[in-house]
Amino acid sequence: MGGVGFSGHDGDVEKHPPKSVRASRHPTRSLARRYSIFTGLLLAYVVFLFIAYDIYAGSFNPIKASALTLATLLAAGAISKYTNRLLARPLRYLQQGITAVRQGRLEPIQVSRTSDEIEFVGESFNAMIADLAASRAELEQYQESLEELVRQRTRALEEVSKKAVAASQAKSEFLANMSHELRTPMSGVLGMLDIVLDSQLEPEQRDEILTAKDCANTLLALLNDVLDLSKIEAGKMVLQQVAFNLSSLIYECVRTLKPRAAEKAINLRVKVAEEVPVRVMGDPLRIRQVLINLLGNAIKFTDTGHVELRVGVEDSPSDEQVLLRFEVEDTGAGIPQEKLSVIFDEFTQADGGISRRYGGTGLGLTITRRLVELHGGNIAVESEVGRGSRFLVTIPCKRLAGSNPGAGERAADGGEPASSPSYAVKETILVVEDNPVNQKVLAAMLRRHGYRVVIAEHGGEVLPALDQQPASLVLMDMQMPHVDGFEATRMMRRDPRWKHLPIVAMTARAMSGDRELCLREGMDGYLAKPVNRAQLISVVEQHLHAADSQATAVSS
Repeated sequence: MGGVGFSGHDGDVEKHPPKSVRASRHPTRSLARRYSIFTGLLLAYVVFLFIAYDIYAGSFNPIKASALTLATLLAAGAISKYTNRLLARPLRYLQQGITAVRQGRLEPIQVSRTSDEIEFVGESFNAMIADLAASRAELEQYQESLEELVRQRTRALEEVSKKAVAASQAKSEFLANMSHELRTPMSGVLGMLDIVLDSQLEPEQRDEILTAKDCANTLLALLNDVLDLSKIEAGKMVLQQVAFNLSSLIYECVRTLKPRAAEKAINLRVKVAEEVPVRVMGDPLRIRQVLINLLGNAIKFTDTGHVELRVGVEDSPSDEQVLLRFEVEDTGAGIPQEKLSVIFDEFTQADGGISRRYGGTGLGLTITRRLVELHGGNIAVESEVGRGSRFLVTIPCKRLAGSNPGAGERAADGGEPASSPSYAVKETILVVEDNPVNQKVLAAMLRRHGYRVVIAEHGGEVLPALDQQPASLVLMDMQMPHVDGFEATRMMRRDPRWKHLPIVAMTARAMSGDRELCLREGMDGYLAKPVNRAQLISVVEQHLHAADSQATAVSS
């Protein structure tokens, strides 16, 4: 009987709405009630037939009819009670369990011991609940272990991140200190070699000194390459945006490399298109570095023929911007096609025998590419073995109003720039430097150009030295014992007498941001060690001329 009733319920499931819809409605009629009603109606029908037959036969007895009706009601009640215990109660327990599961409570249900399918369904349901509870507990345990693992990994990543930041800071500090420690003696070596070369030497001695100077410059170039690459990779190289004379920059690059080309009997020439503006806004130091690297590389790998620099302008995206095009072409050995994709990689050269024949570390083109990309430009190369190479670089710069194109061609072809006014008489320069070798080098360079030199060994001696001997300009070292250059500059700027006295910073750190830091601290100029004589005199005369012009304007 229970099996038939349950089967009928399954039939209703197929014909009614989905379970999710039905489950949300509370049933108004139970299966046991329907079965009881059906049984009562069936018994009532049987009683009706008996009474009707007695009436038809003329033998109707009210007592008999009443007894039969009473017996039918008792039978219907007994059947209803038995059906409720056997069928309705287990189904109600099952329904409550399903509702609890739907609400997220995995609770076992009470099973009626009916020894039929209903009991089996109840036991199966409880087994399913037990399995689900075990799975949930296992899942919760796995989730907790996963969360703990995530927390551990997060802590580990935080530790790694902290160590990486500390390592980056240590690396930056190491590079700064290494730069200072290496540049300081290099400054002395190169300065002393320049001083010796200015004296009377035998041809053989001069050749030996020049060889030593070339070796020192090679070492300095290698140091600069390693530091530049480290700064670029660390993201610490920041491009300047200053107005500069592009024609003069091109001329300086060509003039710097002409002696090297002349030694190899190579024709170094330059062509500047008429539409190239004379002055632009950008980073002259890094653009000069790109050109020097490309031209120097071309000269190094060219034994005969020529190296040519062509400067032009490509279509610019706006009137405020100019897209400069630099082409460096040589008649050197060329580069195999299969090697063109790796020549810009660190410490890579097209041929292993190149480093033995020409020297170098393979950093020049890597730094050049990084600098070009830092500008937002592009670099490409075309080459043919035995016929030479052509490097094409585009660099965007800001166009300056009133900068007429074409005026820079004369200077780029070899015209000398106008000479700066000379202050070789009666000017006193205060050199604040703690290194004795650098003191001698700077003093010798300045005295050879007619300047009087006063030496202060650290920042604490600056004000007493100026009180004793007023100076027209101060060359200020940054890293000194007792009182460094920054504190000495602040002390000077607090004194009204020296508030506007030109101060040129000198530092061997030469890291990205050092120049900007010095200017923010109140200094007027910046020199990176080792300082060559031409650069030193140029900067000194530039600031003396600016100070003189300012004083003239104030007095008038």
